[in-house]
Amino acid sequence: MKRIGFVGAGQMATALAGGIAANHDDVCFLISDPSDTAADAFGNAVGTDRVSRLNANAELFAQADVVFLAVKPQYFSQAVVAGEIAPVVSSRETSPVVVSVMAGVPMDKIEERTSVKTIARVMPNTPCLVGEGAMAVAFSDSVGQESRDAICGFLESTGVVLNVDEGKLDAVTGLSGSGPAFVFEFIDALSSGGVKCGLTREVSMKLAIQTVLGAAKLAAETGEHPVVLRDRVTSPGGTTIAGLKAMSDRGLEGAVMAAVEAAKLRSEELGRSSD
Repeated sequence: MKRIGFVGAGQMATALAGGIAANHDDVCFLISDPSDTAADAFGNAVGTDRVSRLNANAELFAQADVVFLAVKPQYFSQAVVAGEIAPVVSSRETSPVVVSVMAGVPMDKIEERTSVKTIARVMPNTPCLVGEGAMAVAFSDSVGQESRDAICGFLESTGVVLNVDEGKLDAVTGLSGSGPAFVFEFIDALSSGGVKCGLTREVSMKLAIQTVLGAAKLAAETGEHPVVLRDRVTSPGGTTIAGLKAMSDRGLEGAVMAAVEAAKLRSEELGRSSD
């Protein structure tokens, strides 16, 4: 049975582990987290009989086949102390594969603190909680194809996985990592527009959520460019073009592009400050 360890058992770790547990009967989980609440939630998500809680991160590195680093990047150096982890890893016959979900922290810094060369970095997002995540993964050269396939198989339990070069992961963080928050902001604004026009908040919110869900599903299933789909809704002199003109006048496209870029730059900052 493959042993998957999680340093950090927060919401994202729990979402990933829950998907893995539901689709892979041949794994058990090791977790290291100081929070009883987080540990209990993790156990409830994957089944308490499949989870062992360890007292030290070094102990987890000593036992796990795969180690997910699921702490906030600013806490990385506290959670993974080089003097504790490196001796444990060097004493093992086979090194674990480390999978980092930390924004901004590069592989060379992870290797420096853990002595592990087989590293993957993935940027998941919160829709992993409902099996609809959008994520990208990058691997170090030391990760063999069998391990790459296994890691991608675990991640695909919670959503769509794309392979990218490590240098693109900050951009992925800005787009799909932070993107759900931008979509939630849009849903709220769309709903508020309905309220301004006389709908109740309850009716407006339900319509806004389903509109975004349906539009995304239509784009995904048809594979057509969003501009093509947009133009099919837009009649000459009609209601939709009037709304699109209002969006353009207020700079929606520029604001969204700036949001993605700002999140990407912050991811880079977090990486630099994770020592």
